[in-house]
Amino acid sequence: MHDEGHVAVIDFGSQYTQLIVRRVRELGFFAMLYALEDFPNIGKPGAIILSGGPKSTSDADAPDLDFEALKAFEVPVLGVCYGMQLLNLKFGGTIEASDRREYGPANLFPEKAEGLYAGITKTSQVWMSHSDTVKIIPDCAEVIATNQHGTPVSLQWGERFFGIQFHPEVTHSHEGNRILSNFLSEARNLMPFRIEDFKREMIDNIRETVGDRQVVCGVSGGVDSTVLAVLLKEAGVKVRAIFVDNGLLRKNEAAEVQANFKRMGLEIETIDASDRFLDALAGEGDPEKKRKIIGNMFIEVFWDAVGDAQMLAQGTLYPDVIESASNAKSKASVIKTHHNRVAKILELQAEGKVLEPLAELFKDEVRALGTSLGIEESILMRHPFPGPGLSVRCPGVVDRERLDIIRDCDAIFIGKLKEHGWYDKVWQAYAGLIPVKTVGVKGDERSYEWATNLRAVVSEDAMTAEWVDLPAQLLRETSQKILNEVGGINRVLYDISTKPPASIEWE
Repeated sequence: MHDEGHVAVIDFGSQYTQLIVRRVRELGFFAMLYALEDFPNIGKPGAIILSGGPKSTSDADAPDLDFEALKAFEVPVLGVCYGMQLLNLKFGGTIEASDRREYGPANLFPEKAEGLYAGITKTSQVWMSHSDTVKIIPDCAEVIATNQHGTPVSLQWGERFFGIQFHPEVTHSHEGNRILSNFLSEARNLMPFRIEDFKREMIDNIRETVGDRQVVCGVSGGVDSTVLAVLLKEAGVKVRAIFVDNGLLRKNEAAEVQANFKRMGLEIETIDASDRFLDALAGEGDPEKKRKIIGNMFIEVFWDAVGDAQMLAQGTLYPDVIESASNAKSKASVIKTHHNRVAKILELQAEGKVLEPLAELFKDEVRALGTSLGIEESILMRHPFPGPGLSVRCPGVVDRERLDIIRDCDAIFIGKLKEHGWYDKVWQAYAGLIPVKTVGVKGDERSYEWATNLRAVVSEDAMTAEWVDLPAQLLRETSQKILNEVGGINRVLYDISTKPPASIEWE
């Protein structure tokens, strides 16, 4: 039903590709992401966007597409970063390869305040992430914007083909949504996007996919798995909701989860597998290996508990998929393996035993879906919590002592955020452990203890994030309480790193 009038986004492997889909949806139009191998079998789109990607157009294995097929769609086309460079080559221009990468903010200077740049501020900030640049511009092309150095960063070929060297989809491009909106205004009869329509489609797909089979749904109490459990209930399929205490949860997490599900009228089974997880993690400090151990152990625990269950449902979101580069057709680089994208999950997927209805959505879209399902706001607005739990907030080896320290520090920090009215103002906040001991003074005696890091960020989708400038008084009270009450900590640090280049979690 979505093969006509949609915005087709062709994936060349950028870590931000799905953000383009998300931005188009924000603007009110339905967008679909396609692997390059699926082009040109993309139906009858109303507009096409070619994403960025990690490759250079000069690489021997550089991604390519059928240019004649692209032109045959006769719809507006926007090339982003790699997509712009590819279009310039197709129209007869050249690209200059470089070993240097331009990464970060730049100023945009539109030639005219019309078309793609109607209503755009002069010197608007945009976000660059590329190494190659256009060298020879073909006669059919027009430079429609430059950067602060006078370098062409946006081209137009004829009436329907546009190119931009920057990423309008990230929040660091201050007027990126306006630029995308201007591009979409070139299209006709685009399909609208509404979360209610998406919900009905997901419910229909769940019923068709599941049929009479028994579904095991892993719930953590987080937004994603909670919305999934309610969605499955709404679809009327046979569900067993299982909550696993893996020993990596926050303070009093298990009791809070059980209380929330009881209020929603959803029955859950609780399995205490903390010993199994911590024994499996004993002595392991490599972050990728820890994630895979946890992911594999989740599957073992589920299958031990349910025996012959026919399907496993997960609250997987798109950032899990794109950062793991787990799609067989993906051109993206692996950032980190999410616990729900490990080999065993992919094997079950190949057997048709994994159900992931939310895998095309971002966190805020899942929250909007939850609202449409009647889930109370206090549950939907809980801060995100990683699937591997506190293990990714404890760099290096995980053990019970370190986990207890993290829990106590985290509970104090979250408590202070709520006390000062900041909990709902930040997207995610936590305390972690820095496994480096430092010298301090406690009770007039030398101490040699760990440091804790506090982190608070704002984000829309977990793909990018900004650190939060919390009030000094809040940080001061948090630090004082941690240093006075948490044994094993003699230093409190506040993380002011953005994503990128840092990730939100420490591992």
